Order: sequence, then structure tokens, then C-alpha cells
Amino acid sequence: MRFETKIAVAVREDLATWQKLNVACFLSGGLVGAYPELAGERYADASGREYGPLIRQPVLVFAASADELTRTLRRALDRGLSPSLYTSELFATGHDEANRAAVAGIATEALDLVGIGLHSDRKAVDKVMKGLVLHP
Repeated sequence: MRFETKIAVAVREDLATWQKLNVACFLSGGLVGAYPELAGERYADASGREYGPLIRQPVLVFAASADELTRTLRRALDRGLSPSLYTSELFATGHDEANRAAVAGIATEALDLVGIGLHSDRKAVDKVMKGLVLHP
């Protein structure tokens, strides 16, 4: 099946493995919050047990340097897109309100990005993520 939209997450390549996974999960969850149509239906097994839904389409995960993340954010914003983001300061906070306050205190060009999540038209996402490689 070919989707008209694409979901992409770019994670800074120099993070510890646990941080990469944490950032990718937070960004994916944020995208589903911003775009509820990304959530699929609940699952059920043959025994009748129900399970939670998954995102309805694949998420492409890219590796990026700090400079590449800054460029990716700029490209997204220049196209009028609204990406989810994760900054290094969020590793030291413990809840959503503190996360938002940490981002609010820093100008766009000074954000220490460790991850960006994006959902949009396939072509727009491809242009924003151009030059990044899929995470190994």
C-alpha cells in the first residue's frame, strides 16, 4: 500500500542508544497527538484479547548530525510545516510542562536539537529529509 503522506523521524547520531530510542518514541507519540488520524485500529488476537493500536503507516528513522537537524528544521519551517522536536534540555526534565518551558526559553536558531519528527505529504517530507540516511 502506498500512503499519500510520510512519517519521518530524524535522531542525532551521537546520542546513546537509550537516548535515540527515547527521542524516537517521544517524537512518534507527539506526531500521533498532533495528527490523530495516524493511529490505527485496536488489535485483537484469535483468543479475543484486545491490544492497543499502532501507528497506521511506517515511520522512517534517519540519523543526523546536529547541523543536519538544524538544516532539517529550517527546511520544514520554510515549507510551513509544523514538526515535533526534541532538544537536549529535555533529557533533564521530568514532565511535559517542564519540557515545553525548556523549549520556550530558547530561540529557534539556538535550539540544541536531538530529534525532529514530521508528518506531511510524501514529497514535502522527502524534500525536508533530503540528504539524511536511514538510521542503521
